Amino acid sequence: MMKTQGCQGIFGALTASVALLGTIVLNASPVLGQAVPPARTETGVSAYLFDLSQIQLTDSRWLENQDRTLAYLKSVDVERLLYNFRANHKLSTNGAEACGGWDDPTFPFRSHMQGHVLTAWSQCWATLQDTECRDRATYFVAELAKCQANNANAGFATGYLSGFPESDFNALEARTLSNGNVPYYVIHKTLAGLLDVWRHIGDTNAKDVLLSLAGWVNTRTSKLSTSVMQAQLETEFGGMNDVLTEIYYWTGDSQWLTAAQRFDHAAVFTPLAADQDKLSGLHANTQVPKWIGAIHEYKQTGTTRYLDIARNAWNITVSAHSYAIGGNSEAEHFHDANAIAEWLDNDTAEACNSYNMLKLTRELWTVDPDPKFFDFYERALLNHLLGQQDPSSAHGHITYFTPLNPGGRRGVGPAWGGGTWSTDYESFWCCQGTGVETNTKLADSVYGRSGDDRTLYVNLFTPSKLTWAARGATVTQTTSYPAGDTTTLTIGGSGAWDLKIRIPGWVAGGASIAVNGAEATPADAAPGRYATVSRTWAPGDTVTVTLPMGLRVVPANDNQTLAAVAYGPTVLAGNYGDVAVGSAAPVLDLGSLKQKSGGSLEFSGATADGQAVDLGPFYDAQGFNYVVYWAVQGELP
Repeated sequence: MMKTQGCQGIFGALTASVALLGTIVLNASPVLGQAVPPARTETGVSAYLFDLSQIQLTDSRWLENQDRTLAYLKSVDVERLLYNFRANHKLSTNGAEACGGWDDPTFPFRSHMQGHVLTAWSQCWATLQDTECRDRATYFVAELAKCQANNANAGFATGYLSGFPESDFNALEARTLSNGNVPYYVIHKTLAGLLDVWRHIGDTNAKDVLLSLAGWVNTRTSKLSTSVMQAQLETEFGGMNDVLTEIYYWTGDSQWLTAAQRFDHAAVFTPLAADQDKLSGLHANTQVPKWIGAIHEYKQTGTTRYLDIARNAWNITVSAHSYAIGGNSEAEHFHDANAIAEWLDNDTAEACNSYNMLKLTRELWTVDPDPKFFDFYERALLNHLLGQQDPSSAHGHITYFTPLNPGGRRGVGPAWGGGTWSTDYESFWCCQGTGVETNTKLADSVYGRSGDDRTLYVNLFTPSKLTWAARGATVTQTTSYPAGDTTTLTIGGSGAWDLKIRIPGWVAGGASIAVNGAEATPADAAPGRYATVSRTWAPGDTVTVTLPMGLRVVPANDNQTLAAVAYGPTVLAGNYGDVAVGSAAPVLDLGSLKQKSGGSLEFSGATADGQAVDLGPFYDAQGFNYVVYWAVQGELP
């Protein structure tokens, strides 16, 4: 902690001018809300999601998650995070202590976590204008620039930047890489973090380091034959096609698109383009970032094959490979289509997969603003990723897997550590990296807009405030959702525009909408649609949306008698305390479910295997053994 405090003054001084520049540019680009606007426009896009800089969370569980992660990001020792970069690039580590876990100096793909942290710091600047996070990010980038500048002395090619030697890429190309190493996976995280520091903060130093590292990738891969390149894509490479396409989008330089397309993995893309489900046996999180790359490649080229790949991948995964909570995979792998009941283990639902599926979902929505995308987005965010974080942890520690076996428990799992809670310095798993990103961008998809700024979409029911700069308007959303079924939108500013409100597919009975207390439910307020309110708005107008909730079962695809129980959007879990449940799913009498009074999401006195059990929101199921999937009998009350 003392080292961290000491270096704050250093990096604050180093980056004051960059921070000022970022603030100036940010104010000059109010519509996008980015410090740096992209150099190109996107093809095939009909709707847009607001930048984080235009949305702030207000009091809620979402804000609490964000605050816990923010506390970690502001406490973590920056010098320790720099250790592997400095050591690898033959610079002094300044007496810093090395980290453990996946950032240990002997771990094969050390230094992946730092890219996620750069992104998270930059997101905290965007949504909170938190100057400490901004300064940490720009200081870190300045130190990475020093590492990159010392490449000749370290024996590395120009532009290389990592916590492990460049020779790992020689082994990758020769197909002799061992120890589970995934070097391009790490390079992707570093590139993505640098890109986010540049575009969110406006740090031109980040741009320089980014383009130098991207140039190293381009130079290296340009020398490889197609067969060699495709062979090395069998090793997990993150979203290299994604980030390089994004660099093209932000710079307009076509060399980055050329480099991106070298990472198009034919063995995965070809069957998906034909709408064939060949996912069984594949490492799940290796695939989803490629699909995100595909949708971005579509947006930059207009090539519909890329759109087909991304759309088919989403449909296949959501319909045939996802659990009730929205997560997918068991032991990090896809299994046969619709095989859910047989894969309810303690290593289900790797969090990285849901993080990436949500990124894919939001990108597909911009091409086709269908509310089904946010029905899924809500399902996975609320029921999987919100509860991935331990609310008793001041630093927002997370769990890698979310067990779905009978008697499962968050924070326990495989011996190698993936199922336990993360730590400040001794874990640094992939899911810890995506976790700090998830919990610093919880507002990023709540609202959307049409390209002509004549339509505002309300996608998620999250306490928040939107600043719609193009309209000179604000929208403040107040709600206890999902504990309550009502949300209120208060308009600031005036003007004529359409308000589109997602009516979830699970709504029980008719949704209702009132404007300034008067009934105004439009004809299109049906489940699975956007309800449209067209109006000339005045300051202080209020829109009250009521989404009736009810109990429902979510059966396993392969066994209709095995099901999760949900109330509205919320998957419920049985609380078994420290009692062992056994390997068989308890038999739940659906008719015994009784909701506590006062709009609670707690259901008391249900009967399972003849014993009383209480059910509550799965996102709150921490610190006890739980059941999510039941052998169900009877009818819901």
